[in-house]
Amino acid sequence: QCTEPQKLFNIANELLHTEEAYVKRLHLLDQVFCTKLSEAGISSEVITGIFSNISSIYCFHGQFLLPELKTRITQEWSVNPRLGDILQKLAPFLKMYGEYVKNFDRAMDIVNTCMQRSSPFKDVVQNIQKQEVCGNLTLQHHMLEPVQRIPRYELLLKDYLKKLPEESPDRKDAEKSLELISTAANHSNAAIRKMEKMHKLLEVYERLGGEEDIVNPANELIKEGHIQKLSAKNGTAQDRYLFLFNSMVLYCVPKLRLIGQKFSVREKMDIAGLQVQEIAKQNVAHTFSITGRKRSLELQARTEEEKREWIHVIQATIEKHKQNSETFRAFNSSFSQEEEHLPDSSIGSTSSVESMPGADGGGALGGNDSSRKSSKSKRDKEKQACKSCSESFNSITKRRHHCKQCGAVICAKCSEFKPLADNSRHNRVCKECFLQLPASPCSPGVEAVGEQKKRLAAEKQSLLAAENSLFSSYLQFLEKGKTWYKMWVTIPKTEPLVLYLQGSSQDGRSPRAIPLPGYEVSLPGSGEKFEVKHVFKLCQSHQTLYFSAEDEELQVKWMEILTKAAKGETEDTAEGLSNP
Repeated sequence: QCTEPQKLFNIANELLHTEEAYVKRLHLLDQVFCTKLSEAGISSEVITGIFSNISSIYCFHGQFLLPELKTRITQEWSVNPRLGDILQKLAPFLKMYGEYVKNFDRAMDIVNTCMQRSSPFKDVVQNIQKQEVCGNLTLQHHMLEPVQRIPRYELLLKDYLKKLPEESPDRKDAEKSLELISTAANHSNAAIRKMEKMHKLLEVYERLGGEEDIVNPANELIKEGHIQKLSAKNGTAQDRYLFLFNSMVLYCVPKLRLIGQKFSVREKMDIAGLQVQEIAKQNVAHTFSITGRKRSLELQARTEEEKREWIHVIQATIEKHKQNSETFRAFNSSFSQEEEHLPDSSIGSTSSVESMPGADGGGALGGNDSSRKSSKSKRDKEKQACKSCSESFNSITKRRHHCKQCGAVICAKCSEFKPLADNSRHNRVCKECFLQLPASPCSPGVEAVGEQKKRLAAEKQSLLAAENSLFSSYLQFLEKGKTWYKMWVTIPKTEPLVLYLQGSSQDGRSPRAIPLPGYEVSLPGSGEKFEVKHVFKLCQSHQTLYFSAEDEELQVKWMEILTKAAKGETEDTAEGLSNP
């Protein structure tokens, strides 16, 4: 039986050992996979798309968190048995994990695509995966490690707090750490569930010999299993296998193999239009049928319970698919009605009016069918891209909206909100109408809404305000291309190891957060020429960020404070420095 102090030490020791193993995994991702792919000539866009900010995560854990844990647990534990104060230092770096987790789905897609289409990429990855350091695991498996790490911190902290005495000086820090880490763990757990679903699909894809392209985020494997198919000719039972997905059933034939069962797809049946029912056959028990648009199958389960389960699961899948389809159709119908109504509006845009049948002066009724088709085609084409920025729409990152004043089709970035005369709500309008429309002070609630927006904006900016920062100023910023942007750059007192960049109020974007540990701060190389003066840069792995200060004094101040923060030094960081 361990004493309570011994139990606490065991948890701390487990944290240290798992952290050491985790840092080795991060080294594998950043210094082996990432480096070897770069040396093979894989583009930096692809590498960044896959590995995101893994360099920042590796630097923080390898250079800061692991050494602190090691010192505390192996050298100081007898006089200072605490974990909460160290884990609280994780808080500013949870933003790094947020960025990695957010990019995770896209990273998986890029890896899968490159493995199929790029021989150099596939060769590098497969050669590394054969090495002992990989432990017979794939790149995708190792990429999941950072996503899984935050939930593991959460579990260890919960266990630690259960055994920590109420009066312990570490309780307050440990509770605060758990609160911060739990929030980040929720995002990681969602990504883990998605990854597990994708792993299942990949396994089935391999078992089908790559015959069916089922690896899609929209697909979900619901049930699989052996089944007997009754021959229509003589009633004999034949060994078959079913894969039930949320959108289809794959009816398969087992292949003869000595190692690892594989299947050949005999029939693909859509869930839409599928029917399942129990059937009674003489001298044959546990039978049911599934009927699709092209084929009907009579099947036999091994037991009555297994038959009932198949019928229940298939029926539930059919019902859920119907509900989703009806919801989608209803949404599509209302969306189409709104679109078709807008061009006919008395305040329609010029482009909408021109594309209407009969707009050439001949009258709507005078136009023939072909003119209606061509005008509809033109109108549909105009709806595929934003009127202001001309970028194409898509259902995820570039949603389509309508200006409630002129009817133009616009994206969210090219729109503003303003109350119109006929209602008190804030309506989405294009930027042209926003500038032309007068304010409507008589509209009820407008002033309150305005005050609320001002208050929220003030709260958002308070973190970046000069009085709340260790150091801040305007700097010119360059990441890619040749265009410099004026940014408000600050290191908040509450997050002394994070650099925030805020653009002008017009662009409406949230501040960008850059965790600094692991970055190198230096002057540009001899081959780097810029039109602006007083340039310095932040470099890490494959990323380089350039900044330009107004004068040499400001340049030196920024380089000094960034160098300290990049080394993880928070004490006296701003000593002798004052905000300009």
